[in-house]
Amino acid sequence: MKILVSNDDGFRAEGIRRLREALATLAEVTVVAPDRNKSGASNSLTLDVPLRVYESEPGMYFVPGTPTDCVHLAISGLFDFEHNMVVSGVNDGPNLGDDVLYSGTVAAALEGRFLGLPTIAVSLCTGGGGGGHFATGAEVARLLVAQLLKKPLEPALILNVNVPDVPLSALRGFRASRLGYRHRSEPVMRAQDPRGRPVFWIGPAGAEQDAGPGTDFDAIARGYVSVTPLQVDLTRHGALPTVESWLEGVDA
Repeated sequence: MKILVSNDDGFRAEGIRRLREALATLAEVTVVAPDRNKSGASNSLTLDVPLRVYESEPGMYFVPGTPTDCVHLAISGLFDFEHNMVVSGVNDGPNLGDDVLYSGTVAAALEGRFLGLPTIAVSLCTGGGGGGHFATGAEVARLLVAQLLKKPLEPALILNVNVPDVPLSALRGFRASRLGYRHRSEPVMRAQDPRGRPVFWIGPAGAEQDAGPGTDFDAIARGYVSVTPLQVDLTRHGALPTVESWLEGVDA
């Protein structure tokens, strides 16, 4: 059993180190991760320049690229062996609701799914103050991987896992949950560079809007690990008849 581990926080992040250690009890683990923080990279691929791969220690590789680059390289020809699963994380911060559209952590798992492997993305719901319980996130990942090995799910599923930032003993359990929804993000923040020219920082994510029972937001707020099954197909199938009817009025 060979597991590929990646993330979007960079290969030096505590979360990926803890994850590697935890999963090494179940399988042979190879890490291929960005050389620096690539949060918010989503599913971007580097297509305009060639990619280089460096080995920091046996089994630990880093790439000056995106999380998707890392997983794509690792599965599509970097190694002379095949991986059986991709686990991404443990991310420093939540990936709840519409966060998944921007998340490099989730994107790494999606790329693994695109290339035919079962995948899990794991995020620790830290508040950004440092000192999070990454050991909890890593152990949750180990438990879920062990369950997948014992009882596989359908291959098309991507599991998006969010873990409360508490000691393992304080977790209340696991909950299958749907994605919630945030309000629109805060406005951009305007500043100036040393020459007085305007620069802009992307504003923080908005507060929860749809965070009721059954959502990932609610599971985390109640102290449970949130496990959300994702799929690649973004088609809103229920709207197809409506759009078909609407198109009848388009003048060709």
